[in-house]
This record gives sequence, structure tokens and C-alpha cells, in this order.
Amino acid sequence: MRTRRVRGTALLVTAVTLLAAGCSVGGSAAGTPGLEKPDLTVAVVPAVDSAGFFIALEEGLFKAQGLNVTFKSAISSATVIDQQAAGKIDITGGNYVSYIQAQSNWDAGMRPSPSSPDILAANLDIFAEGSRLQPGVMGLYTMPDSPITTVAQLKGRTVGNNAPKNLTYMVAASVLADHGISPGGVHFVVAKGGFPQMPAELKAGAFNAAVLNEPFGSVAALSDGAVMLADFDQGATTNFPVEGYVVTKQWAQKYPRTLAAFYKALEQGQQIADANRGAVEAAFENLPSPLGLPKVTAAIMSLESYPVSTGPVGSVDTAQLKRVVNIMQQFIGFDQAFNIDSMLMGGRSR
Repeated sequence: MRTRRVRGTALLVTAVTLLAAGCSVGGSAAGTPGLEKPDLTVAVVPAVDSAGFFIALEEGLFKAQGLNVTFKSAISSATVIDQQAAGKIDITGGNYVSYIQAQSNWDAGMRPSPSSPDILAANLDIFAEGSRLQPGVMGLYTMPDSPITTVAQLKGRTVGNNAPKNLTYMVAASVLADHGISPGGVHFVVAKGGFPQMPAELKAGAFNAAVLNEPFGSVAALSDGAVMLADFDQGATTNFPVEGYVVTKQWAQKYPRTLAAFYKALEQGQQIADANRGAVEAAFENLPSPLGLPKVTAAIMSLESYPVSTGPVGSVDTAQLKRVVNIMQQFIGFDQAFNIDSMLMGGRSR
């Protein structure tokens, strides 16, 4: 598996400067007085997508802004959106597809109910970008003794995924289509324990192949010799936008100074993640048990790119987010009229 090289020295110096400027001993940093809500519960998927967040947590960047952040592990963003909409989780980081689906459902007046508990619906703002795909980060994996050695051989077989019709499904569908297989030509199975349990489920034969994101692809490769059948960083999904961070619109209006403080620390974490591979490895090694990685796994996992914004809260690349909407419209018949601007804070973009 390939790993992305550390970027230029100048960027690393900038990251270190930001870190030094942001950290103050005991108390919030200058410029963020009177936080409305200093204690936050933040749910993110424990994959390399979230490297900027984990570095900010590991390096004390949130604390330097006066925030006490409690990390909650999420199987996927789809599994925590309902809790976020209900105010039980403050901020989440996860795949854009689930967030866009939830916003579309909200706009259409759909809500979860006893008869339809699985409906995703929330009124969300994307306030920061998290990651974009790079080689070796996400792909289809099989066991080393599998008779399946080409993507074309997956037709009619089962493929494990961490959630239904989410971003990894869309990217997989795009790559399958490039190999002449429609999404309905394979049987997608939702793994019971999400990404962390998928290597074991693949080994046990729960499915013929699995969609794995890093570090779980490297975990499967090291523990059981799993091999990558197809890298998703190709064709229409090259450098594809993977993860973003969201709050509900109501939350953003109620806690603007808190959100600004969180955003500042997160962007510092993003800067470091994009410049310093060693910091990413350390952050993942120090995740709470059982999520923490052994050094050898952290050392070989492939990394994504981590967009950094110097603009205000909500400064995101609209063109990149439109790519997500386009792939949803192509592979799940998503609403052709949906406008991603409905999820941008005050219509700001870069």
C-alpha cells in the first residue's frame, strides 16, 4: 500500500507556528472570550478522514481555545445524525453523502417516526472540510486466497460496507461502473460493527469483498493478508471529497463563539495533518482503546489530503461538494433539484 509523502518544510513551519500561537496554559485563547458552551460532545468516524480532528484533540488545540471536547466514536455519520438533530451531540464529522441526504429529507418535510425510524433528517450547516481521497486510502479488499482477482468477478457477489448508500457506497458504485458492473450487479451488505469489525467479518467470509477505508485496510492487510482489489482514487473519484464537519443550523445560531473556537482549533489540526505525517501517526496510536493503532499499522497506513481554510467559519469549496451531489444523482437517483448552497453557512464559499 502506498503512503503520501510529507509536504514542504514551509507548510510544516506554518503549522508549528499556528500550534504555538494557539496554545496557552490554562484557559481559553485570546479572541474567544465568553464561550456559550465550553463542553462539547463530538462524534466522528475513527478513520484517517478525521486526522485533523484527532490531532487537535491530541495536541490540546481545543483546550487552548477553552473547549472541553469529548470524542464519541461513530460507525458512520448516518448513525449519529438523529442524535445530532435531537441535540444529544454537538458536532459531527463524517461522509458528505449522509449529511446531504439528511438535509434533502429535512427540506422535503420528512422526519423520523416510529413507522420510519431509519429516515435521516436534519437541518445542517457544513462549516469545515475534513478530507479528500488519495491513493491507497479507500478501496475494495479481498482475502489472499479469494478466487476473485478482478473487479469484474464481483458481479453477483457480496460486498461489505459500513453503512447503506453512503459515500463509500457511492465511490464503490462509480468504480464498479467503470468496470462494467451496475450497483445492482453486486449485493452490498452492511457490516454489523462498521469499519472496525469489517476486517474480521471479511476473514470470516461474511462477504466476498469489503469496502475498507484507512486505517482498516492496513489492519486487514497486516492481520490477515487482505489485498486491495481496486483503489477508489481513480477516474471520476480521484481526489474525491470524503469528510466534512457539520452542526445543525439551530446550534450554529445559538453558539456562534463556541463554533468559531472549535473551527479555529480544527483548522490548526488540519494544517498539521496535511504537513506532518508523524503527528497523524501519533494521534491514531493514542486513540482510546480499542481504537488506538499499533505503531506498525500507523506507519504504513495511507493518508488523505486535509483541506485548510484561512477564511471564516463555513468557508468551503463549493465545487468539490457539488461533485458529491453529482455522484448521488448518478447512482441513487438523488433529487436533481437539490442545491448544496442550502448547507452553506450564510451562502459563504471559497
